[in-house]
Amino acid sequence: MAEEEQSASVLRRRWRKFRTLKRGWYSFLLLTGAFLVTFANPLLINNTALVVHYQGTTHFPVFGAHLEARDLGQRVIGEARYRDLKRQYAEAGEGDWVVMPPYPFHPNESLLREASLPGSPPHPPSTTHWMGTDDRGRDVFARLVYGFRISLTFGLGVVLTAYTIGTALGASLGYFGGRYDILMQRFVEIWAGLPFLYTVIIVSSLLRPNLAVLIGILSMFGWIRISYYVRGEFYREKAKDYVAAAIAQGESNASIIFRHILPNALTPIVSFAPFALVGNIAALVSLDFLGFGVQPPTPSWGELVGQGKSNIQDWHLVLFPLGAMFLTLMMVVFIGEAIREAFDPKTFSRLR
Repeated sequence: MAEEEQSASVLRRRWRKFRTLKRGWYSFLLLTGAFLVTFANPLLINNTALVVHYQGTTHFPVFGAHLEARDLGQRVIGEARYRDLKRQYAEAGEGDWVVMPPYPFHPNESLLREASLPGSPPHPPSTTHWMGTDDRGRDVFARLVYGFRISLTFGLGVVLTAYTIGTALGASLGYFGGRYDILMQRFVEIWAGLPFLYTVIIVSSLLRPNLAVLIGILSMFGWIRISYYVRGEFYREKAKDYVAAAIAQGESNASIIFRHILPNALTPIVSFAPFALVGNIAALVSLDFLGFGVQPPTPSWGELVGQGKSNIQDWHLVLFPLGAMFLTLMMVVFIGEAIREAFDPKTFSRLR
């Protein structure tokens, strides 16, 4: 067993170490599982029927089939209202039926016409609407779940884009050094001095911000910090004997950078990535709260937090959005702490 442990790669031993850190490991499983489940949101949380069987014909509206209400025996104009249609078929008892998603409400759907929601919104939680409705009569639980996917997708997109740029630039600066390093460092310092919020405001006034635009804007500023760390790691690693041996063997610069130095310089990249994810999710919430993030009616945690501030007396608009943010960010922090401990260079070293 000891020989097997010694022969295992450093990455495999770090993975084993990460799995022994239960708080981070279980947080990783829970957050990853929840994120993957959200890609099935149209099948789980939606006001469009999964299956409609009417007069011997079966339809699948959730997969994009547009069905007019009158074609299904419903006396309304436009697309069918599937929750009402389900009740209508059940009361008629003629063998027609509708299968709805487990939670039959869409995040952008106004529920003001629902008979089960008397009075003006926001409505408190109930057995039908688990987290109540917001100040426009939309289901809070549906908006939170869809907003979770948007927030996590945004955070991961910014981390991947920014860290790719920062790692590539930092690696080139640390490896080649000299005048190239001096000149590019001045560029990085000038770029770091640009005001982030003003840039977002200017871009928002020129373009209609969407998820891709916001990922691009935050990635433009998110690469700077990691480039410093990678640059320092490359300066340290390129002075070691294994790099001199690779140069003596005639290996190319790309081979030395990516095959030899980069695997030994991953510690700051992997350690800081979860905490960067926390910062990016919080940044999107802040931008949405200020009105410079994703545009309405896109489900947004920041927009729900803003509603909680405006309706402080409605406890469910305060508790549930902030609670969802707290739990998500806490799990990401737990994962980051576990990764940092697993990648501690004092625990495993290639030079031992």
